[in-house]
Amino acid sequence: MEIEKSLLVRMFGNSPEMRILDFFLDNKLFDFSKKEIIEETGMSKATFYAHWEKLEKPGIIKISRKFGKTRLYELNHDNPIVKQLFLMEKQLIKLASEKYTKKIPVPA
Repeated sequence: MEIEKSLLVRMFGNSPEMRILDFFLDNKLFDFSKKEIIEETGMSKATFYAHWEKLEKPGIIKISRKFGKTRLYELNHDNPIVKQLFLMEKQLIKLASEKYTKKIPVPA
């Protein structure tokens, strides 16, 4: 089963980093364990861990909660890169919406 690609992934590619970011953008209000992220993005553990640090180290993704050995992660909404991602996502949705509405005839 192939997952439909989001506007962000279609625009910027299906790299592991982009898939992780896209997952978090689609789930802005929640936090997740690494295991959940791996399962939801459909990538292997090896791929996930090879690319995770590229998002965590610059503070794009941060730890939101800890309990025991478990850590939950979320997008760092204060990070300037994340702020730009939100704006970019909003613009892509707007462009797609405008393109879509031009194709559908308006009922009289």
